[in-house]
Amino acid sequence: MPRLESLSVMSDVISDASLRLAGNSSTQNKSRNLSSPPIALLFALLFALMLLSGCAGSDGQKDDTDIWSEAKLYSEATEKLNDADFAKCGKYFEKLEARFPFGPYSQQAQINAAYCYWKAQEQTQALVAIDRFIKLHQGSPNLDYAYYLKGLITFNDDLGWLGKFTGQDLSERDPKAAKEAFESFKVVVERFPNSKYAPDALDRMRYIVNSLAEADVIVARYYYQRGAYLAAANRAQLVIRDYDRAPAVEEALYILTKSYEKLGMTQLSNDAARVFKLNFPDSEMMVTGQRVKKQRSWWQFWNK
Repeated sequence: MPRLESLSVMSDVISDASLRLAGNSSTQNKSRNLSSPPIALLFALLFALMLLSGCAGSDGQKDDTDIWSEAKLYSEATEKLNDADFAKCGKYFEKLEARFPFGPYSQQAQINAAYCYWKAQEQTQALVAIDRFIKLHQGSPNLDYAYYLKGLITFNDDLGWLGKFTGQDLSERDPKAAKEAFESFKVVVERFPNSKYAPDALDRMRYIVNSLAEADVIVARYYYQRGAYLAAANRAQLVIRDYDRAPAVEEALYILTKSYEKLGMTQLSNDAARVFKLNFPDSEMMVTGQRVKKQRSWWQFWNK
């Protein structure tokens, strides 16, 4: 409760009560000594003071960690991390870095805070922490891990129970985050090729590329099903051009062939069909209109 606003409101209430009480006392008892305050007014004042003191106490509640030393705060934060209390360990590491910015635990606290917030599904706070670390510590030996962790934070392949129930995958969400994750993993692979995180980063890059291709195919399919054949052909061409090795190219070529056919562009349709048969000789999609898709996660990049 804001102190000044509370005082102003309570003062008005007390003033009104004072006037009413004073008027009543003057009509009921002319001989009363006006210099002594009425009992009701004293109770009102006492109540107001108790209310305000209670509000002030809630605003000024003391944090127990304020008296902890740097080593104590780091120890407690690490203990919360080991206990998988990620929300609290993130706050502790953040406090440690803020209170002791030049201490021996500062760098580790920053990167640990990012990790804890990521595990606690606090993506915004995790990104703030990891971006601050990358900006301030370009010479750190942990920089490869920092970029890898940033990729993990934005990658966010965990769709939750609803995503698993509906069969949703990364390709059916906003591709912006996937592209940002790709750039972070790309830094790990290109700048730190000998990093122990590089192989996993590369696998995730492949998965993201396949997912982005799937996202564009979904759009091309949407256009085709609604009779927007030129738009469908253009989006299918985009998939073939930008993601030539992705599994989604199979359906992109199919949509391109059928879109040209619907537009009456027979030669272009025949050319696309020839390319389709050359690259997917065993596919039955031209007959069935359905692509056989294997279930895969990011780590199953070989499933095509």
